[in-house]
Amino acid sequence: MNQIATPKGHPKGLYVLFATEMWERFNYYGMRAILIYFMTDALLFNYPFASNLYGGYTGLVYLTPLVGGFIADRYWGNRNSIILGGLVMALAEFILFGCASIYNSSPQIASVLFYTGLGTMIVGNGFFKPNISSMVGQLYPDQDKRLDAAYTVFYMGINVGGMLGPFICGLVGNTGNPADFKWAFLAAGVGMLLSVITFRALKDKYIVSHTGAPVGEVPAHMKESKHFLKNPVSIR
Repeated sequence: MNQIATPKGHPKGLYVLFATEMWERFNYYGMRAILIYFMTDALLFNYPFASNLYGGYTGLVYLTPLVGGFIADRYWGNRNSIILGGLVMALAEFILFGCASIYNSSPQIASVLFYTGLGTMIVGNGFFKPNISSMVGQLYPDQDKRLDAAYTVFYMGINVGGMLGPFICGLVGNTGNPADFKWAFLAAGVGMLLSVITFRALKDKYIVSHTGAPVGEVPAHMKESKHFLKNPVSIR
């Protein structure tokens, strides 16, 4: 009995997702690496409060993907959710950059910007994180033997970003001078924009299934409803 041969190598879409996730993790872990230091050294929060706030923030970061994944599956699709989530996360970093730029001269405004930035980051992560992981499996046919290796490659991107983010953001931001924390947030924001640009520029060409069909588009029932609204069928 003839068996269908499994192609060698991986689709190029895997490496697009690798780079997209790498820069997003650069952003997330880079910002997290200096967050406690920023709260205690610049905003002058006491350590117990800063620690509890940090824990609440990371907890919500892992909770909101439940909502983001549901909305993507039902309404927006993976692609739109990733782009939206990435842009919202980049905005969050730039809000935190503004906070770190004026914390000394306008502490009340800086406090508002800080909580706004954290909240925005939580929302953006909820849309980004669950959707990019699910797209890896959609690049391959069912029961493809390469899938385990594909997720290994993908998680290497997470590890690379998780290593570079704290190193770069800590190097430019945690210098001993609280005024330099803003550069860490700026670097993280630039990394997030690189993630979105990479995905947006290459998704149509490379993020496709083994049959060549686009992966992660708007769900079929939403497309049908839009088509109905544009071309309503008269009832007789």
